[in-house]
Amino acid sequence: MKEKIYFIKMSLLVALIVAACSNSEPYQEGGCGSCSTVLDDVGNLADMLLVAGSNDVVKLGSNAPGSKLNEKPEMKVVLDYDYYLDAHETTCGDYVLFMKEYGAKESFARNFKCFEDSLPIVDVTYFDAVLFANAKSVADGMDSVYSYSNAFFDESGHCTDLKGLVFHVDRKGFRLPTEAEWVKAAASDFDVRSSWNNENSEFKSHEVCSRKMDKRGFCDLAGNVMEWVNDWLGVFRDTTVSNYVGAPDGGSLGERVIKGGAFNADPSNINTYSRGDVYTVTSSTRTNYVGFRLAIGTIPNAVWMGADGVPKTSIVNLLSSSTDIYSYTKSYNVKLAFRNDETGNVAFIDYADGAQSVIEIQDTIDAYHPEISPDGNKVAFCTKLEGVAGKSALYVRDLDVNGRGLVRLDVASASIPRWSVLENGDTVITYVTDAGSNQNEVTWKKYSTWQVPFSRGTFGSPKKIMDGSFHGGVSKDGSFAVTGSQLLRIRINSKDSLWYNGEQACNVSMAQDDSKRTAFLDFGGKTGQAYVGHRYGVHQNILIADSTGKLIQYVTAPVGYAFDHSEWAVGSVKENIVATLTNPDGAHKKIVLVNLEEGVLLDLAEGNELWHPSIWIKGGNSALSSSGTNEGVSSSSAVMELDDKQSSSSIINYEFDPDSVGMYYNNSGACSYALYYRYKMEFLWQYKDSANVVIVGSSRSYYGVMPQKFKKPIIAVNLAVPTGIMRGSKYFLDNYVIPHYGHLKAIVISLDLDRSDDLGLADYNLFYKTYESYSGYVYDKKHDFWKGYNTNKLYDATYNALGSNELASTLRPTAGYPSGSGYSSWGNPFVQNDSNSISAKSPVFETNFNMLKDLAKTCQENNIVLVGVFFPLNPKYRETGAYGRHGLRRSEAPAIIEKIQKLNEAYPNFIIFDENKMGNHDYTDEMARDTDHLGDLGAAQMSLRLDSLLQNQNINWEE
Repeated sequence: MKEKIYFIKMSLLVALIVAACSNSEPYQEGGCGSCSTVLDDVGNLADMLLVAGSNDVVKLGSNAPGSKLNEKPEMKVVLDYDYYLDAHETTCGDYVLFMKEYGAKESFARNFKCFEDSLPIVDVTYFDAVLFANAKSVADGMDSVYSYSNAFFDESGHCTDLKGLVFHVDRKGFRLPTEAEWVKAAASDFDVRSSWNNENSEFKSHEVCSRKMDKRGFCDLAGNVMEWVNDWLGVFRDTTVSNYVGAPDGGSLGERVIKGGAFNADPSNINTYSRGDVYTVTSSTRTNYVGFRLAIGTIPNAVWMGADGVPKTSIVNLLSSSTDIYSYTKSYNVKLAFRNDETGNVAFIDYADGAQSVIEIQDTIDAYHPEISPDGNKVAFCTKLEGVAGKSALYVRDLDVNGRGLVRLDVASASIPRWSVLENGDTVITYVTDAGSNQNEVTWKKYSTWQVPFSRGTFGSPKKIMDGSFHGGVSKDGSFAVTGSQLLRIRINSKDSLWYNGEQACNVSMAQDDSKRTAFLDFGGKTGQAYVGHRYGVHQNILIADSTGKLIQYVTAPVGYAFDHSEWAVGSVKENIVATLTNPDGAHKKIVLVNLEEGVLLDLAEGNELWHPSIWIKGGNSALSSSGTNEGVSSSSAVMELDDKQSSSSIINYEFDPDSVGMYYNNSGACSYALYYRYKMEFLWQYKDSANVVIVGSSRSYYGVMPQKFKKPIIAVNLAVPTGIMRGSKYFLDNYVIPHYGHLKAIVISLDLDRSDDLGLADYNLFYKTYESYSGYVYDKKHDFWKGYNTNKLYDATYNALGSNELASTLRPTAGYPSGSGYSSWGNPFVQNDSNSISAKSPVFETNFNMLKDLAKTCQENNIVLVGVFFPLNPKYRETGAYGRHGLRRSEAPAIIEKIQKLNEAYPNFIIFDENKMGNHDYTDEMARDTDHLGDLGAAQMSLRLDSLLQNQNINWEE
């Protein structure tokens, strides 16, 4: 009853403010435009305010000195449509109410509890907010703005992934506001002085609207808790964009945007242009100071803008993850290329890249029928499509974001390229001189089929191989050829014939193996109906004939769709076909993978017009295959043998589980930082026989130590991860590093006095329980972390497993240091938690201290030097009552440091390296990445000093 009274009061307040609006001063730039009660036909929305469309400019980002890289440059946005936005943040009471009432329908977890109903809901993932929005839409009889095929939850009931998530800008229902919508509502009266922040909040959230409303009727946009918005974290450009809805994807880490200030933020750090937290924010991130509010309204003429800076009026949505692809193909080495018919460009997806982005190669060439090369590195395409007569050009280019290496075949006309590797090992492209209709045999025979070698980025000399346009495929030995552009024509041993009883057929494709099977589409012909056993419509079945023309298999399109552009998979996997699905209006809305062995379809992508897909699949388990300079495993089962130090009689042959070994990452979203851990596991196995210094710890170590700055004989590797804590570091050292690093002489670990032991265990300590979501860690633990085994093959497996191309290129050249992280400045100090929450007497400190003591003992027993580093923090913390970002009373820090230093008395191999000096350090502003971390210049200085420290220790580096 108390909650209902509260919302009635809120409605009255909103009504009063609305009434006042009509006589308010003129609209300010970037402001709300107008405020109003909600439309009558939108039920149960009494706490939402209208934000009117206008030509006013909304400013995203900032050019201010000290602003972060992802906040620059300032970009102007115009929102010309109306939308509604919650006057206040979604309350815990409202959230739990809908979970209980609509939880079963939306697969909500049921174990959330509120301390107070009127507090903002916090500790929710982006996916949790999406599910709540959908539930409210259903309850109010509106469309669900978000669609997805499956939801995944962690053990505490939070949604960690929504498979195939699509944001429908044209649907009217509850949703998260875009970043631009949030800023437009906030900018006109953004008053930090009236917010809940770390100067008045006692480091806890407060009842919504318990501070002053702004003049438009909104509450808490400047403080209380930060808020999810709908956008992926993209880049800004110095331009003006209309109806901007964000980036099409979240880049290599899948980053999202959160806005506003929070109860733990310093007022000087609260503004409208900040876009995130100190740490990476992904869709599965959750914390006690991030909540959300909802919006309603369709977004006409929505514009996305990706890393290329090119505005897009539509995007391609991915419907399957790399993990889904692996379940179908048993390989992560899969690439999909297709024509985006809206732009005429070739677009592609690399499923070996965990970033899961659709990359479009920007060009002025109208590209049809792209086909991926046998090695997966290039794509061939032409400028005319099947069934259309006329001259066509044929091109080949690299299958990368820039489409480099573009070459054109110098002939009069070449259409429908098909790659193949001949029996002699030569790579060739088969093409036809014209891909027009083949119904008239006389005209069709005037066309011809050719092959041209392609090697090292250049074409060889074209050679005519037969008369007639056989663009469906030619066998390696040239004895079998197919085509179909109205009629299914076949050539076998130089003899031409018609198949399928001369009935209409198209989209003919010959299998990539030696079976000479032919897949094609028909028009519901009598022959097909007789084989299938019932009548069907145009292109409703993919039909497959054997090498004699006998129909042997068919696959039916999903209800409401028909097939088009069906093609056999390229590569070494035989039983897969890729195709588009057309809706009743004829629009090519989806691309699907057809698994012929199982007879099932996997949705791959969805867009407005997706044409001519080509899928390349490298057969076998990529985790056990060679890549780059790594020595691959030659058989499907790898053998691990015991260390040579053991007697030959004790050697154990052990076969890898190909679905588990080295699989330290997937798309489950169970841990926001799993991708970082995955690469540190790769470096763990890579450097186990060479590194003698290992760096571990939190993000301060991750950003603060450059292995390449250490001089010989030191060989260092940075195995630290963002958000790492002492418990996770000790587990990692005890089970992985110390048992396997035979040349280990020193460990460098961050000493984070202000870090507690239980900060969001899913993200802050993967090894606590979240590791169970990643088969590689489970596999390791099951086998006692391979202690005593020869682990050389684990590096190969991990290197080739699912990851991120961008993160790999950042970390691999520098042995784990995030090169190019740059600098911003120390900025203003940010105290996230109450400084009284950690003290010398708190269980948190005692727990961390005892783990450090145990680690010092282990290092002493193994003759390993343990260097504990107090990394430099913002010197302005001297002006606060806190030691650092996460808290700890500053007055208690010296005593704690002294206690840690005394460990050296019992364990002489333990060394304290204090570079913070209670803020009295010499790490200047240009050496900082942010208030909590060093940038490149600071990391270089830190690393050189650590190198000098270790070089001067009495360590026998040659042992």
